[in-house]
Amino acid sequence: MNGLAIFSGNANTVLAKNICDHLSVPLTEVYIGRFSEGEIRVQIKENIRGKDVFIIQATCPPPNENLMELLILIDAARRASAKRITAVLPYYGYARQDRKDQPRVPITAKLVANLIVAAGANRVLTMDLHAAQIQGFYDIPVDHLYAINILCDYFIDKKIRNLVVVSPDVGGIKMARAYAKRLGAELAIVDKRRATPEKTEVMHILGRVKGKTVVIVDDIVATAGSLVEAIDALSKKEIVSAYAAISHGILSGEALNRIQACKFLKEVVITDSIPLKDAHKHPKVKVLSIASLLAEAIKRTHNEESISCLFDEVRR
Repeated sequence: MNGLAIFSGNANTVLAKNICDHLSVPLTEVYIGRFSEGEIRVQIKENIRGKDVFIIQATCPPPNENLMELLILIDAARRASAKRITAVLPYYGYARQDRKDQPRVPITAKLVANLIVAAGANRVLTMDLHAAQIQGFYDIPVDHLYAINILCDYFIDKKIRNLVVVSPDVGGIKMARAYAKRLGAELAIVDKRRATPEKTEVMHILGRVKGKTVVIVDDIVATAGSLVEAIDALSKKEIVSAYAAISHGILSGEALNRIQACKFLKEVVITDSIPLKDAHKHPKVKVLSIASLLAEAIKRTHNEESISCLFDEVRR
């Protein structure tokens, strides 16, 4: 691992340290502070000239602060003569606006891609993008990892019988099918209509769920409103209980209260791509680490080895 330098912004320092522990390399010392008016001040405290640099920074809440930190860190590394700079984004924020679905709206996922490239990144490493086509917004290499194996292994160990994997909407069918294949389960779909960006209305349940335990698969849980509405609709079809397998747990607003109040929801299983503060202490929240997955991807990228086995949606 000679010539490797890993440092982190303030978004998820615990995950960054766990990644370095897996790689048996120290976390490069970086100072990140503020000027008196609030502007971000960065200084890399170690020599990274000619090194292969990986900057770990999720653009999670607060997204503007964390995104700006990432851009400034990339610029600092470029000006410090790093040989190659890889932006490691465990969670890619601003991804929900990935196309013009209404008049006069931005495509923020593309804007963020432009900013990261303009700052000086040579590669991007990320996990479970909200929309897979975001990879095409970059003219630099993008490695897109999936948390499916980590999440599926957890449910396999639980040995749940009569399991059905549920996609919360039509757009998530491909991923839900991959989970169903991996778990050897049936597939069902929640047909819903989005009234506002934060509110949906469940219309129909497509598939057999009566008398089954369901696992709802999604990439993001924010306010948990859509998740709870989907479970309420499934409960009317006489399910036994429900789990949720979520890649990124934003858990904003009343999310934890909604999760606690949902009678049929037994557990929400999420990764540590976003720091969760006290959420891991919640009785219905289970946190799984992606540190080993990202560490292996960083090691293989640094050694110029293939990482295709890591971003296969279904383990072979």
